[in-house]
Amino acid sequence: MSNTEEIRDQILATIEQRQQQLLSLSHGISSHPELAFEEYWASSAVAELLENAGFAVQRAAYGLPTALEAVYGQGEFTVAVVGEYDALPEIGHGCGHNIIATAGVGAALALKPVADRLGLRIKFLGTPAEEIGGGKILMLQQGAWDDVDFSLMVHGNTGTQYRCLSQGTQAYELLDVTYTGRTAHAAAAPHEGINAGSAVTLAQVAFGLLRQQLKSNVVVSSFVVSGGTATNVIPGEAKLQVEIRATQSSDWEDARQRVRACLEGAAIATGCQLSVVQPELPYEPMRQDPALAQYWDQNLERLGYQISGEQPPTGGSTDMGNISQYLPAIHPMLAVRNSDAVMHTSGFARDAASTDGDEAALNGARALALTVADVANDPELVQRLRAAREQRPSAKLSNRSRDAVPAHVGSPA
Repeated sequence: MSNTEEIRDQILATIEQRQQQLLSLSHGISSHPELAFEEYWASSAVAELLENAGFAVQRAAYGLPTALEAVYGQGEFTVAVVGEYDALPEIGHGCGHNIIATAGVGAALALKPVADRLGLRIKFLGTPAEEIGGGKILMLQQGAWDDVDFSLMVHGNTGTQYRCLSQGTQAYELLDVTYTGRTAHAAAAPHEGINAGSAVTLAQVAFGLLRQQLKSNVVVSSFVVSGGTATNVIPGEAKLQVEIRATQSSDWEDARQRVRACLEGAAIATGCQLSVVQPELPYEPMRQDPALAQYWDQNLERLGYQISGEQPPTGGSTDMGNISQYLPAIHPMLAVRNSDAVMHTSGFARDAASTDGDEAALNGARALALTVADVANDPELVQRLRAAREQRPSAKLSNRSRDAVPAHVGSPA
């Protein structure tokens, strides 16, 4: 038996030995849904399991109360295995983050017995607030991935199993927009008013006209948060929320500039003051590393999955996209067999905690760990990844990790 096969057998045996612990973790996270930055039960459960397994665990890592870091091994080649555990409001784990966390923890545990033979240092990162808040981006800014050669995680999904390299996500930015004008009586003294509601209307009309010039992968959505109180009062304040998504970074950047121009034009036309604020950090599109993706697909096939060669639909966004723009990474979707529930629904939350969800969590752990082992056993790939790490700047200095500055334009109200 080759050294590679011995390592593979050891990985699979460890997950088998840890199966009940892992499924207990998955079911526990599923039954304790916690929102962004409030994942105290989940992060504590993950930390306790890894501490008991011999990992050096730092709770409240990188300045976030529900983030954690667990490290094992002295190797010069470092992998960051990523877990998520935040839930959706009212729905619970309709995105299957219990599967994600369990698969990541399982992979870290399975790699521990073979770390020395692989020259590997294992770094598990428990990351809060993926659904909203960009926890990974905040951790990236604090250097969580600076000492890492490559990173990976797995996300549960419904339907067909597609190739990793074909699975993409959309860049995403959310804007809170406020127009400030001047209130006046709409009949007695309309000339004294500056109509903030009109500014919101003009901005949305501009978005409608802009869409013809945007590429097909770009989506601009908006809705009026507030626009006035009565027909006989010219509104002195109006609020709009705008979302900008695209699958290509260049198209996204172009759309972001154009949307801001629409907002500014409406402010100028009405005489309102404009405030544009990001309530959360923007997410970049996922960049799947081809070599890592190939090893992942091969391991899925060895685990019995039939992989479609068709192009999957692209939708949704993740802060793992920002990580993939900084260092080599993959974020594959793993099919939960027999599930036809739509993501972000109570139906998928149910499926993620079913026996099919259990299978996905365990197979996700197997495929992640086996992929890491294959990468560590590939000298040319190790050399490429280590060279890339030495050449990249710290995330604290990288444009990839910077928050955009809120914009304030327009004439004073």
